[in-house]
Amino acid sequence: MMSDVAKDKMAHSAKKKGSVSPLSCHEFRWRELHGRIKDCLSTVSYMNEPSLRDDASRHTVQMENTYQLGPTKHFPVVTVNHILKDVLTNYLQEEQYEPELCRQMTKTISEVIKAQVKDLMIPRYKLIVIVHIGQLNSQSILIGSRCLWNPKSDTFSSYVFRNSSLFALANVYAVYFE
Repeated sequence: MMSDVAKDKMAHSAKKKGSVSPLSCHEFRWRELHGRIKDCLSTVSYMNEPSLRDDASRHTVQMENTYQLGPTKHFPVVTVNHILKDVLTNYLQEEQYEPELCRQMTKTISEVIKAQVKDLMIPRYKLIVIVHIGQLNSQSILIGSRCLWNPKSDTFSSYVFRNSSLFALANVYAVYFE
């Protein structure tokens, strides 16, 4: 058996190194001998890293495998195109190009689009929404994107909006999460 002083020193040195186990060495060996390893929970934390999460948010939920390799419901590209058209038209129809305003509008528009697409409740798709707004001043711009994905289940939706002083491009990428 270890003395209390030795246990405190070991716990203090473990905290300094950044790893903390909820079990003492004796308890771990007892559980290892009696076959109860699955009851053991080990966490790693770093003392000098600021954490925005509290202890209650560290509990993880274990999900069982579904063995589902493809989507049961495919991503509705046409419906998302209508969402993109409606949102861009409603937000930018009467707007003039101003750099500060457009910077805030890209954030706002992308959040609105993401919320409306999430409201469609399409299961197991990760969504990436990117909005570009620029000045329409007889110049040219090329915007490209590259991604590694499965063409059978992953897709995207895109819409371009123009008025007298600005253009906007909104892309929604839907990547199936297996």
